[in-house]
Amino acid sequence: MSNKHRIILITLRYALTCMSTQKSAYLYAFLAVLLWSTVASAFKLSLRYLDYANLLLYASLASLLIFSILTVVQGKVHALKDLSAHRYSAVLGLINPFLYYLVLFKAYSLLPAQEAQALNYTWPIMLTLLSIPLLKQKVRLRNFLGVLISFCGVLIISTRGNITALKFANPYGAFLGLMSALIWATYWILNLKDEREAVIKMFFNFVFGFIYTLVFVLLVHGLTSPPLKGLAGAVYIGAFEMGITFLLWLKALELSETTAQIANLVYLTPFISLIIIHFAVGEKILISTIIGLALIVAGIIYGGTRRG
Repeated sequence: MSNKHRIILITLRYALTCMSTQKSAYLYAFLAVLLWSTVASAFKLSLRYLDYANLLLYASLASLLIFSILTVVQGKVHALKDLSAHRYSAVLGLINPFLYYLVLFKAYSLLPAQEAQALNYTWPIMLTLLSIPLLKQKVRLRNFLGVLISFCGVLIISTRGNITALKFANPYGAFLGLMSALIWATYWILNLKDEREAVIKMFFNFVFGFIYTLVFVLLVHGLTSPPLKGLAGAVYIGAFEMGITFLLWLKALELSETTAQIANLVYLTPFISLIIIHFAVGEKILISTIIGLALIVAGIIYGGTRRG
């Protein structure tokens, strides 16, 4: 075989490998998006059997067990020994999972699932606003217009289309939904400074998060024994909202040639979620929710804020 033919063969093999790798990236990304699309329904269904605090307790315990198993399977137990390196998790664990999911689950207990998930999806807009004081980033006019478009969507959802009267269907629930987005954006920024491996980082975040949740439940809220359906829901949430899905998305980012090739897929999540909410939870999806959610996503895309 001539050198020319060898070069052509090597080039073809490389191209096929790249295609295969990119297909794997899309597969991981689609799987993550589909799983994320189910969690709003899982939240609402689980809250029929458990209160928001106990749901967080059992879900965070399930997630902690999953990250413990992953740490062992991936042979990273040695990374757990240097406890001083994991002090940052005392802060991160307070924000997520403890504070973030406590506020989010409470919002879901007060609002229809379609509204809670749409309001929570404003977190990239909150990230844009927080990046100004915390990251000292310069924000362009385009970013502010994106924020304005998204918050028009928030108004439509919160008032269920009755914007002119500015009569909010559930002001406290809407406030909590937006607060959950603000808390997640804060966590995202703080998480940028954490250079530990993802599994180790998440393990220690959930160690502290579970401790905070247990103390809160025992001292403030009260521990309840979960019925089987409630426990099943908590395990599902711990596995596919807090744990495995996050790692699937990281794997997709790792395999993809560019982040942009899969980043936009995440915008499918809230719309697929509405379909699942309708059939699984039995909610009638309001036109105001669809319009508001479309404006929120349009503002995020126009403003150039991406999920990462």
